[in-house]
Amino acid sequence: MGFWQIGTDVLAGSRFVVSPLAETVACLSALGGQHAVSAPQREWLAAHRPAFDAHYAGDPFVRPFLRAAIRPGWIADFLVTPPQTPGETFQTELARLRATPPALAQEHLGLGDAVPDVLRAGDIADRAADLVEFVWSQLVLPGWPRLRRVFEADIVSRTDRLSTGGWAAVLDGMRPGMRWLGDGRLQINTYDYAPLDVTDAALLFIPTTAARGWVGWDEAATSYSVIYPCTGWLADTGATPTDALARLLGPLRATVLTLLAAPLSTTQLVALTGTALGSVGGHLRVLLDAGLVTRRRSGRSVLYYRTPAGDALLDAAKTPGGRSHASG
Repeated sequence: MGFWQIGTDVLAGSRFVVSPLAETVACLSALGGQHAVSAPQREWLAAHRPAFDAHYAGDPFVRPFLRAAIRPGWIADFLVTPPQTPGETFQTELARLRATPPALAQEHLGLGDAVPDVLRAGDIADRAADLVEFVWSQLVLPGWPRLRRVFEADIVSRTDRLSTGGWAAVLDGMRPGMRWLGDGRLQINTYDYAPLDVTDAALLFIPTTAARGWVGWDEAATSYSVIYPCTGWLADTGATPTDALARLLGPLRATVLTLLAAPLSTTQLVALTGTALGSVGGHLRVLLDAGLVTRRRSGRSVLYYRTPAGDALLDAAKTPGGRSHASG
C-alpha cells in the first residue's frame, strides 16, 4: 500500500481549503474520459462537453495531452501542485502552473521516452495552462459560486466530525483506499508505493466533484495535498426549490427547506446558501414553528431536518396545480 508518514505537528497544522484549480483539473479529468466520473460530473459533462468539443475540434494538442497527463492511476504533478496560501486565486494557481519548465512538465507526464511528439514542444506548460484557463473561465466559473458553497459546507461537516471523532473519523474513507493507520501513518491508496515522509511540511485537504480524487505535492515548497470527493449528497448541486414553493415561502426559506432532505447544521446551511447566520437562523425558527422541520443534537452540533409535514409540502409543490394525482 502507499502511505504517508505524517508528523504530529503537520497533522495538527493541516487545513481544509477550496482550490479553483483543483476543481478545474477534476473537470478536465472528466472531459478526458479515462477516469471514473461522479454523478455531479455526469451532469456537468452533459451541459458542457458540447462547448468543449466544439472549441477544440481538430486541435492537435488537447486530446494527446489529456490522454497522457490524466490517465488511470496518474495525474501530471505540475497540474496538481497545492495552493501556497489560504484563499489563493485561480490566477495565482494558474501562473504557477504556467511557470513549469518544459523539461519538468514532460517529466511529470511519466511516460519516459514514450512522450508523443506533439507533447515535446517547449511550450507544453503554456499550452496546458491555456487549456486549463479555458475550462475554468468558460465551463467552471459560471457555476463556481454555488460549487464553492457546496465545498465549504463539506469542509464544515468534516471539521465538525474532527471535533467529535478525531482524525481517524475524518480521514477514513475520505477518498477510495484512504484510511488512518495510526502511529502517524496515513494510507493514501492501495498501490504498492514506497512510504513518503511528510514532516516539516504543509498539508492541505481539498474537496472537488471528482469521483476518486488524487494527491499532489510541491517538494520545493514542502507542501502536500489530498484532493478528495465532496461528501455524498453535498456534491449534488441541484437542490433548488420549485417556483411554487418559492412563491409560498419566499426564495431563501424554500431553499433551506429543500436542502434539509438530510440533517444539516446552521453553519452548513450558511455555507450552502451563502447567507448570513442570522438570516438562516430566522428562517429555521419560522420553519420549526410551522412544524416543517425539527432538530436534534449530534455531538456539539444541532442538526435540522425536514418533518413528514415538510416532505409533504415539497411533494405538493412539485405536483402541477398543487393537487395530488391520486383518485378518490
